[in-house]
Amino acid sequence: MDFNSNQPIYLQIADLICEKILLAVWQPEEKIPSVRELAVQLSVNPNTVARSYDFLRNQEIITDKRGVGYFISANGMQQAKLYRRNLFIEQELPLLARTLHILDITPEELDKLLIKYKRKMQYEK
Repeated sequence: MDFNSNQPIYLQIADLICEKILLAVWQPEEKIPSVRELAVQLSVNPNTVARSYDFLRNQEIITDKRGVGYFISANGMQQAKLYRRNLFIEQELPLLARTLHILDITPEELDKLLIKYKRKMQYEK
């Protein structure tokens, strides 16, 4: 994983986990890698992964079973979607709106482009 400097690494790891959940790579109530396993996979300090897991647990996306490990919560998909949706609305949408305004792209043009892009994504599956 290539980390960028614009966001703390633990949040980038949390985003990666949310993406795996939202893409159904990891299913609700499925066990996920331990802190150490994920730290090795991502070549980061285990404390960073532990911080990500704490963050995701506070968001009710994952749960921990003492002595067993971490699991996607039963409503992890909905919670991950809510978290990522709020993140998009707070951070990415203002930039998108500004760019659309600067480039004078109308809502109708954007709608057509989004439909085209969505079709392309479905085709690539």
